[in-house]
Amino acid sequence: MDNWQASNSSVSSNTTELTIGFTSSAVAVVLFGSNFVPIKKFDTGDGMFFQWILCTAIWIVSLIVNLIQNCPKFWPLAMVGGFLWATGNITVVPIVKTIGLGLGLLIWASFNLLTGWASSRFGWFGIDPEEVAKPVLNYIGAGLSVLSTILFLLVKTDVQSALPSSESTPLIREHLVNTSIHSAANRSDVSWVDSFSPLGKRIIGCCLAVIAGILYGSSFVPVLYIKDHGRRNGTKYTGASQFDLDYVFAHFSGIFLTSTTYFLIYCAAMKNNPKVYPKAIIPGFVSGVLWAIATCCWFLANRYLSAVVSFPIITAGPGFIAAMWGALVFKEIKGLRNYLLLLIAFCVILAGSLSTAFSKV
Repeated sequence: MDNWQASNSSVSSNTTELTIGFTSSAVAVVLFGSNFVPIKKFDTGDGMFFQWILCTAIWIVSLIVNLIQNCPKFWPLAMVGGFLWATGNITVVPIVKTIGLGLGLLIWASFNLLTGWASSRFGWFGIDPEEVAKPVLNYIGAGLSVLSTILFLLVKTDVQSALPSSESTPLIREHLVNTSIHSAANRSDVSWVDSFSPLGKRIIGCCLAVIAGILYGSSFVPVLYIKDHGRRNGTKYTGASQFDLDYVFAHFSGIFLTSTTYFLIYCAAMKNNPKVYPKAIIPGFVSGVLWAIATCCWFLANRYLSAVVSFPIITAGPGFIAAMWGALVFKEIKGLRNYLLLLIAFCVILAGSLSTAFSKV
C-alpha cells in the first residue's frame, strides 16, 4: 500500500510539473510573438533609445520578481547571460529595417533554437548534458522546429512603406507628417543601414540575425552552469538554488547594465545629442514588460521541462504568432499561397512541439 501511494504521489507530482512547464511555454510563445506589436507604429530610429527603454522595463519586472522570491543570493555569473542577450538585442532594429520583423525573427529564432537546444542536449560550455526519455522524438521535434522556420521564410510579406523610395519593415513605419524636401532629408527614423543597397541590406540583416540568434541561444548557459555546479561538492557554486526564477534578477540586471553601457557609448558617439523618441517610451516600456514576463515563463519552463524540451517549443512558436499578427491585424500577408504556407508551417510547429513534449514523458 505504501509503495502504491508513493508511486501515485510521484506520478501526480510529475503531472503537475509538466502542466506548469507546458503552460509556461505557451504563455512565453504568445508573449514573445507579440511583444514588438506595441511599438509597431512608432518611430524608433536607430533603436538605441528604444532598446534602453525596453531593458529598463525588463529590469523593473526582475526587481519585482526578486522581491517576490525574497531576494535570493545574487550570482554575478548569471549577469553574463544578460550581457549576451542585450548584445544581441541592439541588432533588432537594424535587422527589422533591413529584412523585416518576420524574416528577422525567424532567422534569429532558428539559430536561437539550435544553439540553446544543442548546448543543453550535448553539454556545451561546461554544463551537464540533459537526458530525455525518448531522445529520437526530441531530435525530431528540434528538426521540425527548424523546418518550420524555413517554411516561414517562403511566406512573402508586404511591408513596403507609403514612401516608394524607402524600404520599411513591419515594425517601423515612417510618418508622413511633412512632405517638404527639408523634412524628407531629416526623417526621424533614418538609420545607418539606409545608405546600403537592397542586396547589401539583406546580407547585413541576415548576418546580424544569425549573430543575434547565437547570442540569444547562449544567454541561459550561465544560469544552467551555476545550477549544474551547484549540485556538486567542492565548487564555489555548491548549494546554489535549483529554482530558475532565483536567477532572474541577476540575469536581467546584466541586461540593464549592458544596455545602459551601450546607450552611454552611443550618446558619446553622437556627441551628447542622441536621437530620442518620446512617443516610443510607453510602447517600448510595454514591450519590455511583455518580454520580461515571457522570459520568466521560459525560466519556469526550463525548470519543469528542462531546456532541451523548452527551447524547441518556445523558439519556434513565436514566429507563428508574429505571422498571425501580420496576417490578421496588419494585413502584411496576402494571397492563397502564403496562407497555405502559413497553415503548413503551423502544422509542422505543432508536430515539432508535440514530438518534443512526448520526448519528456
